[in-house]
Amino acid sequence: MADAKVIPFDEGERRSRRATDVGPVPEPVEQAEEAGGTAGGTAGGAGWDAALARGLAFVRRRLSGDYEVDDFGYDEDLTDEVLMTLLRPVFERYFRVEVRGIENVPDEGGALIVANHSGTLPWDGLMTQVAVRDRHPAGRRLRLLAADLVFQLPVVNELARKAGHTLACAEDAQELLERGELVGVMPEGFKGIGKPFAERYKLQRFGRGGFVSTALRARAPIVPCSIVGAEEIYPMVGNARTIARLLGLPYFPVTPTFPWLGPLGAIPLPTKWTIQFGEPIETGDLPPEAAEDPMLMFQLTDQVRETIQHTLYKLLVARRSVFF
Repeated sequence: MADAKVIPFDEGERRSRRATDVGPVPEPVEQAEEAGGTAGGTAGGAGWDAALARGLAFVRRRLSGDYEVDDFGYDEDLTDEVLMTLLRPVFERYFRVEVRGIENVPDEGGALIVANHSGTLPWDGLMTQVAVRDRHPAGRRLRLLAADLVFQLPVVNELARKAGHTLACAEDAQELLERGELVGVMPEGFKGIGKPFAERYKLQRFGRGGFVSTALRARAPIVPCSIVGAEEIYPMVGNARTIARLLGLPYFPVTPTFPWLGPLGAIPLPTKWTIQFGEPIETGDLPPEAAEDPMLMFQLTDQVRETIQHTLYKLLVARRSVFF
């Protein structure tokens, strides 16, 4: 099966960029159910036997080609069996993520989850993916919209496609919503994850409301999402702009551990996280032409931003410690 390809980005025209060169694929097979445990696995000998059986079944599917990749490059089998398995210990034991309000995420149909973005490296997006997959009663999957840079980096590009991410363009986002997918967007972009530590938990500008327009066109609800804990994993005390320009990066972080400790400085601090999903903002009752109303888009964008900011403040006041 051919690998997912990325169409080069053109600033003048934000066209749909999906991985179309995936070739014919067989029908998907049902995943083996976990025996007597949660999404995190089981304990004891029976748990090890079940894990071994799942691993062998996964290898057989990969060798026989008995798995499916969609036209965006999303490899559901690889994501569930490998990527989620690697991320769960980080989610459950390292960041010890507490998930609240997951019932606000619809059980079915398309919805746009809008979250704050922080932390120097985008661990928050990955942890939100795990939260939705493991904590939602329907075990839903979150498809994240990612920046252009993600798809320009070797290895990261392929993994992002296979994990279900796609470029943050309106056409792809709308199609995923109309297919009934959960789509995640972090409108702050690099302004959010690259802001200095002194400005932690202060939301940056949400752009011109493109995510609202997309939700209105797809008639999908907007679910605000507030993430506390990510700001402190890499306290960014400086930005080496000259190095960033040489490397073609939006910023080059300087933290208390990076670059002074080399690769060890890239290990995030074990902060305690909370991810809270707010009540959805319905768009289905609005007329189709609402997506062309700039005043309405500004109002909805501001409503989502203020909801996330207010929730962040409430979570910060209530938390006992950064690490506990």
